[in-house]
Formats: sequence, structure tokens, C-alpha cells
Amino acid sequence: MLLTVKELAKALDLHITTIRQAYRTKRIPYERFYKLYFFDFKKVRSTMRRDGLDFTAPKESGTAARDRRREAPARTAKRPPPGKTGAGISRGTVRRIS
Repeated sequence: MLLTVKELAKALDLHITTIRQAYRTKRIPYERFYKLYFFDFKKVRSTMRRDGLDFTAPKESGTAARDRRREAPARTAKRPPPGKTGAGISRGTVRRIS
């Protein structure tokens, strides 16, 4: 029986994006019918066992995950043009005409 991406992801307890990346990189076998992709569960499991594929991400410590993050870009002191942000409005007392 052929499964869709969503059904295969549920059967393997993986995210749909993980399945999509796997078939796009040709790591798991698939059958294509027009724009739809179908998978034979037995073939996928045997391929995963044969190639030693384990799609579960290893647990990382807090420091390793922190090291992989991108640094925030340095903020420049350039100011926006006047009139675009309301910065030109005075902050004094506002008189209301009644």
C-alpha cells in the first residue's frame, strides 16, 4: 500500500519537512504520479535500515545550540529621513481647541 507524505511522516513519527527533504535528496525511495509523491512503507524502512538513516536529531547541550546561532547584525547610527516616522513632531504640551 502506498502512503502520502503526511501518512508516512505519521507512521515514522517524523515531521513532514523531514520526509520532503529525504525524498528530494533521494535518500528514501518514492513513486511519483504527476505532482504527487507516494511511498511504499516497507521499501522506505528497508532503505533506512540498509543505509543507517536515523532522522532523529541528537540532543544538544545549551552551549552547542548557542554557538550555532547567528550573531545579531550591528546596529548603525543612521537615522531615517525626517517625516517618515513622526520624529519631527514636537513632544511639547499639546493644546486642544475646544
